[in-house]
Amino acid sequence: VQLQASGGGLVQAGGSLRLSCEASGGSFRRYTIAWFRQAPGKEREFVAAIRSAYTEYFGDSVKGRFTISRDNAKNTVYLQMSSLKPEDTAVYYCAASGRTILTTIRLPDFYDYWGQGTLVTVSS
Repeated sequence: VQLQASGGGLVQAGGSLRLSCEASGGSFRRYTIAWFRQAPGKEREFVAAIRSAYTEYFGDSVKGRFTISRDNAKNTVYLQMSSLKPEDTAVYYCAASGRTILTTIRLPDFYDYWGQGTLVTVSS
């Protein structure tokens, strides 16, 4: 599976941005797709994930502000980010997993495929 993340950019605090993760190859509808982010000098952080059955998971820092959705017809997962804060500034990566043991769904090791990342910068 190849993943292409897009939609990053510069936005003011309080604004919104929508990221897209388009997949090619593999059986997209079977995969759990997640978003992680990594700020300079920090570890990669779980943001959100959506399973093939559309169950959603969110990191504590984005709950209530971010939503995740998928369009299997377009092989694409979206991350809608609202009420953005300067601390949301990071490179955002999408990742895919065909695994079914979900206890580690928030960990990078759960995912076998990664996109190249897209930079989100939130100015204060």
